[in-house]
Amino acid sequence: MQSAPDSAARSSLARATLIKMGVRIAVIIALATVFSYLHIFNSFRTEVLVQLERGVAERAEREQAIFVQAEDNHVVLKKALEERLQAWRQQEPGPRFDSLFAQLPDGTIRNRPEGFDGTRMPGVFVPKGVTAGVDLRRQLLAAYDVVAQYGPAFHVRFQNTYVTLPGGAIVIYWPERPTWCREAEPGFVSSDFEFFTITTPENNPRRQTGWTAIFSDPVANASMVSVSTPVDVEGRHVATISHDILIEELKGRTLNDHLPGAYNMLFREDGQLIAHPDLKLEGSEEGYNILSAAEQPGAASARIGTAEQRAHLLAIFERVKARPAGQAVVEIPEYDEDLAVKRLEGPGWNLVTVLPEQVVSSAAFRVARYVLAFGVLSLLMELAIMYWVLRQQISHPLLAFTQASARLAAGDFQVALDTSRGDELGQLAHAFQRMAGEVQRREEALRQANEGLEQRVEQRTRELQDTHRQLLETARQVGRAEIATNILHNVGNVLTSVHSSAQLARERLSTLKLEKLQWVVELVDARQTDLATFLSQDERGRTVMPFLRELGKHMLSERHELWNLLGDVNRHTEHIGAIVKLQQRYARTPQHLLEPVQLSELVEDALRINQAALGRHSVQVVRDLAPLPPVVTEKHKVLMILVNLVSNARYALDGVPEAERRLFVSLKQPTPERIHIEVRDNGMGIAPEMLTRIFQYGFTTREQGHGFGLHSSSLAAQEMGGSLSVHSAGPGQGATFTLELPATLEQQGGRETP
Repeated sequence: MQSAPDSAARSSLARATLIKMGVRIAVIIALATVFSYLHIFNSFRTEVLVQLERGVAERAEREQAIFVQAEDNHVVLKKALEERLQAWRQQEPGPRFDSLFAQLPDGTIRNRPEGFDGTRMPGVFVPKGVTAGVDLRRQLLAAYDVVAQYGPAFHVRFQNTYVTLPGGAIVIYWPERPTWCREAEPGFVSSDFEFFTITTPENNPRRQTGWTAIFSDPVANASMVSVSTPVDVEGRHVATISHDILIEELKGRTLNDHLPGAYNMLFREDGQLIAHPDLKLEGSEEGYNILSAAEQPGAASARIGTAEQRAHLLAIFERVKARPAGQAVVEIPEYDEDLAVKRLEGPGWNLVTVLPEQVVSSAAFRVARYVLAFGVLSLLMELAIMYWVLRQQISHPLLAFTQASARLAAGDFQVALDTSRGDELGQLAHAFQRMAGEVQRREEALRQANEGLEQRVEQRTRELQDTHRQLLETARQVGRAEIATNILHNVGNVLTSVHSSAQLARERLSTLKLEKLQWVVELVDARQTDLATFLSQDERGRTVMPFLRELGKHMLSERHELWNLLGDVNRHTEHIGAIVKLQQRYARTPQHLLEPVQLSELVEDALRINQAALGRHSVQVVRDLAPLPPVVTEKHKVLMILVNLVSNARYALDGVPEAERRLFVSLKQPTPERIHIEVRDNGMGIAPEMLTRIFQYGFTTREQGHGFGLHSSSLAAQEMGGSLSVHSAGPGQGATFTLELPATLEQQGGRETP
């Protein structure tokens, strides 16, 4: 059964882990909510601004259609009126004029009552005091004919069609107001209104179509706007063609048809406000002008709202006017609003949709609130699940691992853990049991290696010495002094590395900390009754498991180093054997034993053979080895050359201060056909006169040199189809030896043999 401290420790561990994970998840959820809000806000804002711009563009396209059509209509009406005026100049207007119109007792000229139907024919009104001369009669009849012809057709889209003559006479077709001409006051002069004055030469020198401000018709008692086009004959203003467009429907659509949370407004370029949801302009003769709000007369001034509203309207107007050309959406930061603007063709009014930023932020906040709510719910569910998982799936296995570690520390390598689980803890249990078996095996292997290593090193050394003596004797017997000397030269280099590896192996064995393991075992054995408390609470006990882990790592590391050193001894011995076989082949018919070789590994082997000597002489090695594919060549010949070059470079550095000794080794492929291995030092250098003799047999610059290494290396390079070259800038400038080899790649399915 588990003790109470064990259960409490596992519960405390589960709670602590749960709290830490809960805090992390809570932070993640909070950050996710913040980022979600920002992302949603930006997405909403971008989408809403696109909808805002598209909506105001579509609305402007619809609303301006009637204005554009009105200007097109006037082109037709103007041409027709000019033609009728020209035709009536040749006719007598009296009979027809008298049949259609009559002068009434109030002094005005109007349609004759008998047979007049204002829903089907134009009405005529000439104010009192205006003399109906011949020219006026002809103009009235021409206007009457044109309005009668085109008025009913244009009535599909327009309230009325009328022609105003200088002096105040008017011909109008307005089926909705058929009695307009009969109800007009005798003193009503239509030429005094803006729809006529905007077409006079002094007000309209360019003689183009113009638009009036909003006005209230005194007869129809309705707000409207007029589009007027002047008609000139022989340079004289004779008439003005007009349409009235009731704007109540336009204002209604502007105010009522808008995006959720937004509102629309309509104003002219001069600041005249046409439509706004918070301002009531009915009954105002002057209307409301944004720029001159302080001067509004009484009735209108009372309907323009508060000073804040007036300032807000002025800010919108100024921002719209100041926007760059072609920009449809602008921002008012001081009011946290976005504006979508479109100028209506024809009257040139500005249709503006105002969207408060609060509309976007509130929608984004609602979505983020749901994200936060789901995040909190997910957090609570996750914490509950984690608490159960930690108690059932982690705390108990951890206790088993703790007990197994204690048995392993006590020297009991037969640990039993639950390896049936398929998760990470099951894998850890497998790994722990393998580790226990591996530690036991390595401990035994280290003990055996410690006992037999010195004997094996001495035996190998004797074998190498015997081989050395045999090689010398063979060289003397066959009279091949050059071959024997070459063997001695190369084998001597390798023997130095073998001796260094053996010495390092002995030093490694002497540093093993096996005696401390016995101390740990005794310490744990003494505290078996309260082992869990000792391992978790006692100051010395808490160091046991870290010590065992470090001891395991140390033993693995030492074993790895010992195997590496023994591997070096084996490779060096193999190389010595290869040197012997290589030189023995000189006595027979030359053969080329080719094999795939990774040149970068061969360079590392050459450096490793000379590692001890380089270390003693404080030589720093700088590598620049390109990752080349394996090439087919004679491995031991190349290795022999590289060992000689590295050894010579080491001796060349003896005259350089230790802190400055550098050996540079590079591997590269300058062309697809050739590979270069360079060995460069910053040592004593070579005089120019010696460069031509450096590869001659017996030539050397060292007092104890024999002159065999570079000579044999050059011959070996030539036998492999390559070359060995040297370059030096002079004494004290260092030297560079370059081994050039053919880049013969390994062929699939066998070896390439020349």
